[in-house]
Amino acid sequence: GVELGDRYDENRAPLGKTAERYGKKGPGEYRTVVHVCLFDSRDRLLIQRRTAGKRVWPEKWDVSVGGGVDAGETSRQGAEREFREELGYPLDLGGLRPAVTVNFGGGFDDFFILRRDVDIASFRLQAEEVSAVRWVTLPELLDMVDEGSFIPYPKSFLQFLFDMRDSFGFPTK
Repeated sequence: GVELGDRYDENRAPLGKTAERYGKKGPGEYRTVVHVCLFDSRDRLLIQRRTAGKRVWPEKWDVSVGGGVDAGETSRQGAEREFREELGYPLDLGGLRPAVTVNFGGGFDDFFILRRDVDIASFRLQAEEVSAVRWVTLPELLDMVDEGSFIPYPKSFLQFLFDMRDSFGFPTK
């Protein structure tokens, strides 16, 4: 089916309208997308490999989960739903706000960053979206960027995501 998302103005105030997620946006219209960066107690980041059929960045590795926020959802609800859909795991983000929001041309990209030990053997990967998951350390991740197997985020941004895993020293949960 068609995926609908709410539209916001540049100040993130709701415009009271929905549109097709990837549809053309009018001037001053923005959408919200989310990413989840899940770290374990050994300072490794969970990453996923996108399937060959993906429209954007096929077969590249990415952070734990990413996707669009559906109409009527909060960012947190969208992040939890995407995690459940893509990895088959009920991740509870209760009480967690995005650690960072990246403003991109089409909208707002909320990054939820948390540390939790989960058993990835229990995941049920969404066959159309995700072909594999694994844990990586920061040096491994930066090597993947260099070799071209990871989506080419700025390396300083990936370092920042690792730096933010304990929210500037404040406990996140």
